[in-house]
Amino acid sequence: MVITDVAQLSRECNAWRETLRSWRDEFGQLKQRLIDVAARQTTREDLVEVDHLDNQLHIQLINIHDLKHAIKSHTRKIEAETARGQLNEDTAASHENLFDEYQHLEHTIQEVKQEFRDFVSRS
Repeated sequence: MVITDVAQLSRECNAWRETLRSWRDEFGQLKQRLIDVAARQTTREDLVEVDHLDNQLHIQLINIHDLKHAIKSHTRKIEAETARGQLNEDTAASHENLFDEYQHLEHTIQEVKQEFRDFVSRS
């Protein structure tokens, strides 16, 4: 998929960043809920799982932040190139790479959320 419409690129970047903000907020809430659930855990296996989930939530929050920052930088690059009159082909390719990263992160986010739900339902 090659997109050369600058307005479309900007809309996609804005939509991705909005979703990333939503995920960040949701994972912040999951971390708080995990603290509440962890207080009721007594077995070593459950505490290991709590630690694992806490690490996964933390890692994904970092990934969300990093991708959000990369998208913001990409948006600035699009705006700068547009102001100069032409979008560089590398920028369009970078957009596709960011989309791939976004989709991969989305898949990982869904896996972590499912793992969290499974743990909470067992607890």
